Amino acid sequence: MPVELLGKSAEELREFVATLGERPFRGAQLHHALYAERRFDFAAMTNMPAAFRERLAREACITPPRIARRFPSVDGSIRYLFSIGGEQGKPAQIEAVFMPREGRQTICISTQAGCAVDCHFCLTAQLGLIRNLTAGEIVGQVLVLLEENRGQLEPQTNVVLMGQGEPLLNYDATMAAVRILLDPKGVALAPRHVTLSTSGIVPGIERLGREKIRPSLAISLNASNDEQRNALMPINRKYPLDALLDACRNYPLRPREYFTFEYVLLGGVNDTPEDARRVARLIAHIRAKVNLIPWNPGNLPYRAPTPESIEAFQRILMEKKVPTFIRYSRGQDVFAACGQLALMETPNPLVAIQ
Repeated sequence: MPVELLGKSAEELREFVATLGERPFRGAQLHHALYAERRFDFAAMTNMPAAFRERLAREACITPPRIARRFPSVDGSIRYLFSIGGEQGKPAQIEAVFMPREGRQTICISTQAGCAVDCHFCLTAQLGLIRNLTAGEIVGQVLVLLEENRGQLEPQTNVVLMGQGEPLLNYDATMAAVRILLDPKGVALAPRHVTLSTSGIVPGIERLGREKIRPSLAISLNASNDEQRNALMPINRKYPLDALLDACRNYPLRPREYFTFEYVLLGGVNDTPEDARRVARLIAHIRAKVNLIPWNPGNLPYRAPTPESIEAFQRILMEKKVPTFIRYSRGQDVFAACGQLALMETPNPLVAIQ
């Protein structure tokens, strides 16, 4: 079977070309063509001799995620449904979003097909965990969307690992992909422009803190006490708030780096002034900012918060000297809640989302 090259690091590509009897610099050329130039066809890798490209075509393959459907939004963002797997792994569907803004674009990608964490306000939880993605399937989402939108790219690219799945439960593949994204000779993104979002997997947070090269870290908080978080996010029973916040306090932040605490506001559930005051107390003495995310309705038994409760929540946190921002979901007209597209592709989506 041909060797899959997408997702291999520079060193792994050097080792691969050595098995073909080639000198190491051919691996560097292959790495540049694949990640810096985003070439998925060996014939198009004109920085290498034709005979070597022909041999690569016989003995290796590059299998980027395949775009199954595109959903353009009136706000300019595009939500993509990808098909992955087949010969290289169990077939599955995942989602990614391309969000252009003046001066930059943000790409939201998935690290698992489905998710096992079971946050009760998230549609992806309805899928369950289908499988982990490979490093190539993770980094491939970024490469495909950059190539797909090549004609409109702005100077800066941000990547957020906030799509389907819990990145820290697919740690090795996720970090292999992140290293390629951050490699100056690869995709060449800045660490501050790549953010990994976790539901609070404490061992994974501790492990991430020991990495020499790592993304920024965002924590999905979404509750102001353990009772509330247990009900919304069952993972809290394994890693309760005390353990999670201890891990955050011990995390080696870089100079001028902040934690981001994400807080999905659910109307009448976790959006009261007392919730806001408890959140301020929880994250006191942690260098952090808070993103308030008004819940995006998606066939689950919750409702959006009122504009008044959103503003009051932000005001209380700001009065406590916590930098707080309101982040509305983009692409709400094209199934913006994570998991919606994949659920639509099930044989009976009405059953799947109940």
